[in-house]
Amino acid sequence: MNRTENLLASRPVIPSAKFHDAMSSDERFQNATLRPVIKLQNDLLIEVFRNYVNKHKGAFYDLSIEKQIDYIENAIQKDIKFRNSLKGIIIGLFTVHEYQNYITNSSALNKRMMTIVKERLISNIQLFEAQLA
Repeated sequence: MNRTENLLASRPVIPSAKFHDAMSSDERFQNATLRPVIKLQNDLLIEVFRNYVNKHKGAFYDLSIEKQIDYIENAIQKDIKFRNSLKGIIIGLFTVHEYQNYITNSSALNKRMMTIVKERLISNIQLFEAQLA
């Protein structure tokens, strides 16, 4: 198997991802590529965020749920190094063809990508509890 076949074979199937003729190319890319790659990388994304929180003195753990959600949103939107790291974790699992599609509209696709990552981190928020030494 070549790289493309290996990448595609490793991705989870997302039954809820719908495809129809009227959908935009961005929406198609989101459902065909972004969602499966992000789902595949879920455990790594959680660990990367946990490391991010710990590097920032663990203040996240003392926040209310609402403030933790704000913290996740701010980290993804405002910390450019962190955002670029997340993008790399996802883009690195694109096929060459997918990457070529991605670069034609990377700005809009990055927004979709970060929204999905943010939703995943928020939906797993219970996993981010203070690590007791």
